[in-house]
Amino acid sequence: MAGYIDELKKVIGEKLVSVNETILELHGRDESYHEPRLPDVVVFPRNKEDVSKVLKFANERKIPVVAFGLGTSLEGHVIPVNGGISLDLSQMNAILEVKENDFLVKVQPGVTRSVLNKELKKYGLFFTVDPGADATLGGMAATNASGTTSVRYGIMRDQVRDLEVVLANGDLIHTGSLSAKSSSGIHLNGMFVGSEGTLGVITELTLKVYGIPEAITAARAVFPSVKKAVDAVVGILAGGIPVARIEFVDGESVKKVNEYMETQYEEDTTLFMEFHGNEAGLAQDVEFATEIMKDHGCTSFQFEADSKARNQLWEARHNLLYAYKHTAGNKSIMLTDVSVPISELTEAILHTRELIDASMIEGSIVGHVGDGNYHVLLLLDKENPEQVKEAEAINEEIVHYALNRSGTCTGEHGVGLGKAKYQRLEHGAAYEVMKAIKKTLDPNGILNPGKIFID
Repeated sequence: MAGYIDELKKVIGEKLVSVNETILELHGRDESYHEPRLPDVVVFPRNKEDVSKVLKFANERKIPVVAFGLGTSLEGHVIPVNGGISLDLSQMNAILEVKENDFLVKVQPGVTRSVLNKELKKYGLFFTVDPGADATLGGMAATNASGTTSVRYGIMRDQVRDLEVVLANGDLIHTGSLSAKSSSGIHLNGMFVGSEGTLGVITELTLKVYGIPEAITAARAVFPSVKKAVDAVVGILAGGIPVARIEFVDGESVKKVNEYMETQYEEDTTLFMEFHGNEAGLAQDVEFATEIMKDHGCTSFQFEADSKARNQLWEARHNLLYAYKHTAGNKSIMLTDVSVPISELTEAILHTRELIDASMIEGSIVGHVGDGNYHVLLLLDKENPEQVKEAEAINEEIVHYALNRSGTCTGEHGVGLGKAKYQRLEHGAAYEVMKAIKKTLDPNGILNPGKIFID
């Protein structure tokens, strides 16, 4: 046991500290393929004062601190690679205020997306960011999560109006205000969102919310090729149709879903879409989108307006990862993502498909194609060094392809452990600016060490 734990119990209270082996194991991993590493201790703060005490204690002793939500991250963000304190924020889970007339909500970081939307429904409102997992809002801000609705409503960074953050030395700051806009000072919201707990620990968030649409229609469209599907996406966006979701699923992915769900969808390139609006406007949007898809060779349509039928239609997209896990046996899933300009998306997906087909690795491609972000699922035996090496090589080639076309090494999953090595390559001299900010705010390097900044 680390020598500082007894002293930590005196500072924060024994009941908030755990060295139970099972709890340590739960906080030593996330949903990624990266190797687990146990923390020395897990602390469960109840409020911002507890967080401040822990960080001040750790900073004075140069003990690593890794903030933890639900462990749903996909690039090893919460793995405490240097041991230290895992700061579990799950007990800070209060919805503090719904300001319905300002379309804002104030929450603690441990509130999950589904819990928030359940509460907001009472006010006719909803929170838009949907990364798939029922993640905590603090974790979603820390990783700048996005997901299926980002093409219409934007990503997590676009929803943050203000953050309360505890810095490495225990000081507390606010990064914004309740105002819809400001020309005052440096945009600190944007700096802390996506910093993955390397600059401070988020203890409160003020977020934008939206009115629940009067009408929603979901659609599934099948295409004979990747090019025709992506061209249809570009056509829909160019037509100014306010599509809320537009998801790409390749034929291999649909095949997996059919096996898992016992469905009989056409096993070809498929777009899953959702349209939000009022009844009259929505009908026009759907009609216009249908014409565009027909012009690009769509071979099959399915539209659903009923909520139950819509949910069933979207199950094929949402259940893809579970379909892979169900059929994986003893194999592991390496899940990676990149983002490219939409004009480069077709060739990027085709290039990725060629890499997978030429390897011994089974894999699928899905994506939030409305914003050029796509994901690759690679199925591999982690005990087979050749497969691991080949999967890593595919990942590396996908990243370099994206960066060479003015894309990014991660459009959604974040940097964590897996993408840290590409930061200097992607950002150039700006990476040194990021490092300088990190050094200023966390001079002792205690906040989530080993993530983003590795050289």
